[in-house]
Amino acid sequence: MKTRFISFSSLVLFLSICLSPGKTADDIRKEAGFHGGIIVHLDASGSELSANLVEGEHVQLHVLERSAKSLTASRKLLFAKASYGQSSAMQYDGKQLPYADNLVNLVFCEKESTVPEAEILRVLRPLGVALIDGKKITKPWPKDIDEWNHFLHGPDNNAVAQDKRVNQPRSMQWVSTPKWSRSHEEMASLSAMVTAKGRMFTIMDSAPLASIRFNSAWKLQGRDAFNGTMLWERKIPIWNDHLRHFRSGPVHLPRRLIAVDDSVFVTLGLGAPVSHLDAATGKTLHTFKGTEFAEEVLFDEGRLYVVVGSSEIYREGGGLFYRNEPKATDFRFIAAYDPKSNKQIWRMDFEKGDFLLPQTVGIKGGALAYQSTKGMGCLDAATGKVRWRKARPTPARRMAYSSPTLVMADGVVICADREVKSPGDAANEGKVTWGVQGWT
Repeated sequence: MKTRFISFSSLVLFLSICLSPGKTADDIRKEAGFHGGIIVHLDASGSELSANLVEGEHVQLHVLERSAKSLTASRKLLFAKASYGQSSAMQYDGKQLPYADNLVNLVFCEKESTVPEAEILRVLRPLGVALIDGKKITKPWPKDIDEWNHFLHGPDNNAVAQDKRVNQPRSMQWVSTPKWSRSHEEMASLSAMVTAKGRMFTIMDSAPLASIRFNSAWKLQGRDAFNGTMLWERKIPIWNDHLRHFRSGPVHLPRRLIAVDDSVFVTLGLGAPVSHLDAATGKTLHTFKGTEFAEEVLFDEGRLYVVVGSSEIYREGGGLFYRNEPKATDFRFIAAYDPKSNKQIWRMDFEKGDFLLPQTVGIKGGALAYQSTKGMGCLDAATGKVRWRKARPTPARRMAYSSPTLVMADGVVICADREVKSPGDAANEGKVTWGVQGWT
């Protein structure tokens, strides 16, 4: 009786294994965390799964087959599914993959592969995934590749990357449109660009290149930084006038976009509030109320910092038009938010007669420094409490392309601005460390 029970149990187990359905394309994408990019399917042999992996316009599929018979089967399937072009198939030797380094998002094989694991890791982009015969391999992020999360690299405004991989360019990784800017005499077609976790985010005018007189078509775009695949787009209905003269500002445009890990923080319009987007899909996760007319966004130690209010009230220069621009505000303030709870932590308002200058908010080591027309100041970045202030009067009326430079280093705040009576003080000691006179 016992023997019969064991035999029957073994039969049930055998049947359950044989009859259980294999992984679907959705299962594979979910397991790999795939939202767009390049998929390589090894030794598919005409499997229906290949065609099903091509879903949406943000996917490119390449099938590699070792035999001519399997290649013919896969090509027939892709043609039948009308996906050939977005997907393709070719023959390979089963050992080497015909791709540049750090290019592919997902390598998939339903059975054991003859390709060495080292070769698979070579072609995978950092954080890319390989699913080989049920085994998951994730390529780690290299320690020598840095990210560029803010306009000037980080919230300290020190535009120097810690990247050690960068070198003389020896080959082209990928090329995408647009290849040219819309005009050299009017506003630049690229307003902002940042990177995080192998994704690149840009605010780009995608209107026709034929004439700058065509209305602008500003978009926030998310791409894979290693292969250029467009992951998603968001339209920006109101942005700065594209006929504004070249190099006439505004200086706040590139500071409206930052990316941190899997999050993007951006203003989707000139007068729009700050939105928190999913970096992989572009979907809005939250909109921060009270941040309408935000012009600068920073992130440090888990907190979001926003500079709100018009900075171009006192601008000067030719070629400045007010088309599309919202009415200027009569307020300027800095506020800190918790992006997890979406609650405001603190807020500092600037009273009339004390105008916060653009591009002069920096954060490092728990300190937030800024420059206004009355002088420089430093706050506790976590609480907003004032640590110190230093009088350094400077005019608010400036050319529209001009703003002071404020950089935070270890224990000091470095400010470069037009000449004043006192060039500025050290952050810790309250004494003048050094200064540059006659800055213009």
